[in-house]
Amino acid sequence: MNLHRPNANEALQTKNRSRSVAPQSGICSRCVDGCKGNCDLFKSTFRGRELLYPTPFGEITAGADKDYPVDYSHLNIMGYAIGAEGIEADPDHATFPKVNTETWYGATEKIKMKIPMFTGALGSTEIARKNWEHFSIGAAITGISLVCGENVCGIDPELQIGKDGKVVESPEMRRRVETYRRYHGGYGDIMVQMNVEDTRLGVAEYVIDKLGVETIELKWGQGAKCIGGEIKVDSLERALELSKRGYIVTPEPEKEANQAAFKDGAIKEFERHSRVGFLDQDAFMTEVDRVRKLGAKRVTLKTGAYPMRELAMAIRWSSDAKIDLLTIDGAPGGTGMSPWRMMSEWGIPSIYLHSMAYELCKRLAKKGAWVPNIAFAGGFSSEDHIFKAMALGAPYCKAVCMGRALMIPGMVGKNIECWLKGEDGGLPTSVSKYGTTKEEIFVSYKKLKGIYGDEVEKFPLGAIGLYTASEKLRVGLQQLMAGARKWRTHLITRKDLAALTEEAAKVTGIPYIMDAYRKEALSIIDR
Repeated sequence: MNLHRPNANEALQTKNRSRSVAPQSGICSRCVDGCKGNCDLFKSTFRGRELLYPTPFGEITAGADKDYPVDYSHLNIMGYAIGAEGIEADPDHATFPKVNTETWYGATEKIKMKIPMFTGALGSTEIARKNWEHFSIGAAITGISLVCGENVCGIDPELQIGKDGKVVESPEMRRRVETYRRYHGGYGDIMVQMNVEDTRLGVAEYVIDKLGVETIELKWGQGAKCIGGEIKVDSLERALELSKRGYIVTPEPEKEANQAAFKDGAIKEFERHSRVGFLDQDAFMTEVDRVRKLGAKRVTLKTGAYPMRELAMAIRWSSDAKIDLLTIDGAPGGTGMSPWRMMSEWGIPSIYLHSMAYELCKRLAKKGAWVPNIAFAGGFSSEDHIFKAMALGAPYCKAVCMGRALMIPGMVGKNIECWLKGEDGGLPTSVSKYGTTKEEIFVSYKKLKGIYGDEVEKFPLGAIGLYTASEKLRVGLQQLMAGARKWRTHLITRKDLAALTEEAAKVTGIPYIMDAYRKEALSIIDR
């Protein structure tokens, strides 16, 4: 395993003084009285709870760097020299550009996507708010679904609440839905996520009735953390406002000591937290029924890296409720708004959790029960990840959910737009070597202009960046699928994978690479 330093990490902007550290504690093997820093313990001595989170919070994305015993890199994709599924087995017909990467999900009315992936939940965090146009338009023109995450209404500064305590109008939520819809071309959908606070605020009622949202996602958790979502605010007035709206705000802004510490500059920010939910099957079924009666055409569920017991609840209850999509998010996950040590050390890692999910789905299917469409999430970033996840979970897994991997192109494209205007020193050489105009820099620009005409001039460059990066994923997936002789995504199976180690084979149930197709091989030799 790689060197793990649990008392220092670039995400926290901390480091060990010594080259040698105690493996478990992460403390320098020679800790010197008089050291000037800057390990976690050093910095937390005077900044305390600030060391729980990656920094600068809300301005970066951060993913845990723990190296697990088994991960998706321990699976390899099988390529074949015979046969073709989904197309005529002929060299002139079975070319990789003809691979169809479309997928679909839904219990009744199907939602199609051009690529079997969709965004992670982009909710109340600042990085989601300020990049929303780039993310949402990019998802819309790519033809994939977009998840508008939790607490968007609850933290809206212009939120209007009625006498009953329910949302009357949320300009921020309206902006988010309408931005995605502006270029929606029939592929993908916008899902609005709800947690405990969203339910109490009447978010489902508002987005369905006022904004025409058709899909509501209920949230049990995520792969990054086992507590509710959080943001940070640097205004005492804002902290007090969010506290009055019913959120948990720490340190408590109402306390005089905390107000004095904030005014003195010791406390520089407050944290807004969401409440944790508690699972109950009757309550879950009632809530699904309630949301459908409100007019939602589809109800989905997002669950996190909980133990196998809670995973079984998610799968069985989703089956009973005919949930349209169940997203199973493994550790470490995260976009940088979770406690760092929790993100690194909590929960069931993705490949373990997804292997459990397959086992439980298969068991449920054998009983004759309906198995919901499933999406896997948790650290995916490339076309091989998409293939492997769909193969590992076949035939139940229909897509993968990607967080940081789809946010990064949006942010890079946005920054190129700023650099082209001469901001922040202008274009870096990593970009300018390809050109000095957006037409030269973005390889997909002319393609999009051919589709949208002059309307492409209105696209933020982050959206074009997301589209362009997604094209790489789509074409890369086409190549992998053609190599596996599968010209349709639903034809991908578990037999298209092999485990590189016996431990990976034990975890996943995928054959060890020395055993894959062994019987067929020996029959050829021995006949």
